[in-house]
Amino acid sequence: MTLEAYADTIVPGQKRWAEDRAIAGVSTGGGAVEAGALELLRWDATGIHDGLDDLADLANEHARGYAAELGLTLDEEVPPFVALDYQDRVALIVRLTTPGHPEKDFWVMLSLFCNMAFDSAAHLHTAQALADGHPGLAAMGISQPDADGLWRFKEFGYGKQFARLHPDTTPQGSPA
Repeated sequence: MTLEAYADTIVPGQKRWAEDRAIAGVSTGGGAVEAGALELLRWDATGIHDGLDDLADLANEHARGYAAELGLTLDEEVPPFVALDYQDRVALIVRLTTPGHPEKDFWVMLSLFCNMAFDSAAHLHTAQALADGHPGLAAMGISQPDADGLWRFKEFGYGKQFARLHPDTTPQGSPA
């Protein structure tokens, strides 16, 4: 729940249900959580999957300290970071990611992975993510592949063709 709240603070989404505490609901559509931030964080390719419980505990420890400093009363029914309102979650993450904070590297890395889940769906096959309606790829307008599963672009990205197709290129795009 803490990591979901952290991911939702980085790329906010809408609540999944009315009483959803991890998702603040400050945005419409899917955010980092719906985009699969927790799945990406748990993926062993990230290199941080074994330390996620420690990061969640540390986020909650910082939330307790933040709340005590500001005189906030936290709901004990949920983890401390989750109990913070959205603006306080943002303020705490800004503190944790500010240059000079001794743990900055951990929090920046966690934030980058949350962004990565939304921006690139790095933990998913792109065509399947698009077919499943991945919120980040949809928000960025990533086009669907052609019927054969390959992406082709009828218009050049810079408005002009930089090079002509080699005459021995096959219809599948491979050089002969």
